[in-house]
Amino acid sequence: MSKERARRREAREAQLERERAVRRRRVARRERRRAVVRRLTPRWPRRRSGRLARHSRGERAAIVGLTGVALVAIWSFVDDLALRVVLVVLLLLVLPAAVVIALGRRS
Repeated sequence: MSKERARRREAREAQLERERAVRRRRVARRERRRAVVRRLTPRWPRRRSGRLARHSRGERAAIVGLTGVALVAIWSFVDDLALRVVLVVLLLLVLPAAVVIALGRRS
């Protein structure tokens, strides 16, 4: 009787070991697949940096759009080329201060 129990226990342990081996292979294959996918997918920066990072996409679009409108207005309504250039340079110099005043500074 004890030999029979030992034989059945051995069979159970062998079956459990086979199942564990299958599971280990499956997990290893999954990890290799994840590693390949991780290597192939591009890394996107998690956090924006720079001067325009403090503003939302809509605010940035408004800044660019209004600057474009101002440039078009300068080139449309001013006839003298030297005055156009001076006004464009002045606009570009004043733009950061105008953005801070209009939108406020965020940290």
